[in-house]
Formats: sequence, C-alpha cells, structure tokens
Amino acid sequence: MSKLIEFLSYLGSFIYPWLTEASTAIVACALVVFGSDINRFLRRYLAGRSFIIRTLIFVVVNAFGYGLIIVKLSPLLAQYMARVPSHWLFLLVLAIFFAIGSWAQRNKQV
Repeated sequence: MSKLIEFLSYLGSFIYPWLTEASTAIVACALVVFGSDINRFLRRYLAGRSFIIRTLIFVVVNAFGYGLIIVKLSPLLAQYMARVPSHWLFLLVLAIFFAIGSWAQRNKQV
C-alpha cells in the first residue's frame, strides 16, 4: 500500500508546478460542456426580443462572461487544488477530467 501512495505522490508532484494551467483547463473544459446549456437557456429567455438585444447579450455573455469566469475561477480552483496532498492530487485531476468527459459524452458533445 505504501508503494502505491509513494507512486501517486510521485505522479502528483508533477502536477503542482502546473496547477494554474490545469485549473484553467478544467474551467475551460467545463465551460465548453456547459456553455451549450447556458446558451440554450439564454436563447429561450431572450426569445421575442429584438435582434440587437439578443446579439448584445450573446456577445456579453460569451466574450466577457465566460472570460471572466475563466480568469476569476481558475486561480481560485488552483488555490484549492494546492491544498490537496500530492498523493490525491493526481487522482483528483484525473477524476475531474474524466467526469467532465463523461458528462460531455452523455450529452452527445463528443
């Protein structure tokens, strides 16, 4: 058992220097998967509004909203991930990406 923990710690130690990039990738992947749901909700909510309003809100949400989420949420996620012990970090990152990929597969986005 100690060899397994040692091996997982070894793998997790490679992720620590790249936590910022890993957290940005996680947030971006999540937005790609959930972005269609958000856009579908906005489309329904804005049905019947003028073209200018729909276009303006679309641009604000997609350009600035998603960008703001990535810029603000990624460092926060990296801080939380930095607190995770190295032997769990590798498994955590792997599980998060697997969960996002599974969600995308289930919703026919892959």
